[in-house]
Amino acid sequence: MTYRWEITAHALRQGIVGIVRTHDAESAVEAARAVIEAGLRSVELPLTNPGALDAISGLSAAYPDATIGAGTVLDEASAVLAIRAGARFLVSPSVDAAVIRTAHRYGVAAVPGAGSVTEIVRALEEGADAVKVFPASALAPSWISDVRAALPQAPLVPTGGIGPDDVPRWLAAGAVACGVGSALTRGTTEEIAVRVETLLRSTHG
Repeated sequence: MTYRWEITAHALRQGIVGIVRTHDAESAVEAARAVIEAGLRSVELPLTNPGALDAISGLSAAYPDATIGAGTVLDEASAVLAIRAGARFLVSPSVDAAVIRTAHRYGVAAVPGAGSVTEIVRALEEGADAVKVFPASALAPSWISDVRAALPQAPLVPTGGIGPDDVPRWLAAGAVACGVGSALTRGTTEEIAVRVETLLRSTHG
């Protein structure tokens, strides 16, 4: 059995969560495979993707050593479906107590979204395993360091508008990981693999 704090550690240990947002399930699976096979072990598939649940199910079965999560989880019903499909962590754009409770009921990690210090504190109070800072494009890495000066216990995952070249600055500012989407996962599988490998080298030597 894997406990949710172990899931959280696995999902965030490389400092990067690859977010695969595409127009169909086939391209989502193809991009996710490229990301995982290039060495990134944490992948989020937003439920806004057509066929997202089938993609999560297939990837979870094919890559048991990777940590596959569901994104844009807005309510309890979506949370249950994602967990049954094999998602090991649930990411939301906002703080929804029912989604967090559902994740914890089934032993998976909850990563709600917050855009202010007040929302970060509320997410922590509701039991968030980490907090997605969204949208990061409206902020600067120094915002993370300022917030963590007051809330050093807050595991923050800035997401939204972050490119591969931006990741080291956010991590240096105190983020536990960054969510990186289309800037990492667009293009051919070969292009995706090169970006992932380059990013992993830049963050892990």
